[in-house]
Amino acid sequence: MKNPITILVSLFLTGCTVMGIRSSEEAPYSLLSESDNIQIRQYQPVLMAETVIEANYEDSGGIGFKRLAGYIFGGNVQKQKMAMTAPVLREAVSENIAMTAPVLQQKMGNQWLMAFVMPSGYTLETLPTPLDNKIIIKQVPAKKVAVLRYSGSINEERIAENSQILLEWLAQNHYKLLSASRSAAFDPPWTLPFLRRNEVHVDVE
Repeated sequence: MKNPITILVSLFLTGCTVMGIRSSEEAPYSLLSESDNIQIRQYQPVLMAETVIEANYEDSGGIGFKRLAGYIFGGNVQKQKMAMTAPVLREAVSENIAMTAPVLQQKMGNQWLMAFVMPSGYTLETLPTPLDNKIIIKQVPAKKVAVLRYSGSINEERIAENSQILLEWLAQNHYKLLSASRSAAFDPPWTLPFLRRNEVHVDVE
């Protein structure tokens, strides 16, 4: 059994603690505008490892995180370990409704997609190959993203509540939506709720 102090040091070095201290690499972006707790950001292209989980929201978090963490901590053909980055993204798997804009979507059963942003410096050719065929590596192009930031607990209800606030603000400010909303989490569950950084993201034109 590991020494408790060793475990705590390990958690600290991953970039997150109960006190909300972060040192993990974050997906790169530039801030275009800001209004209260809503920002418009320009994100650079990134590589992501993503997986779809057949489970409810609560169970999908643990399943997806374990699967993706296994990949970056050596569960790949090359047996390479990679640094944890932020944020961890999660969204309901949905399908576009025919003849409508991409944002008008409907959920497909009980499926959730979780994604880890890959550390900078890798390309599709140099990124380790996952051993788990449920993990897909994707190149995500540069995009403009509307972001609402909030603290406290993160669950399906709070994501829906904050997504609605962001969507209403975007409608009032005449933004064209290019995606459904997704959750972005920057801290593990053991971080004190009032210190957590949670966000809702929506791609915009």
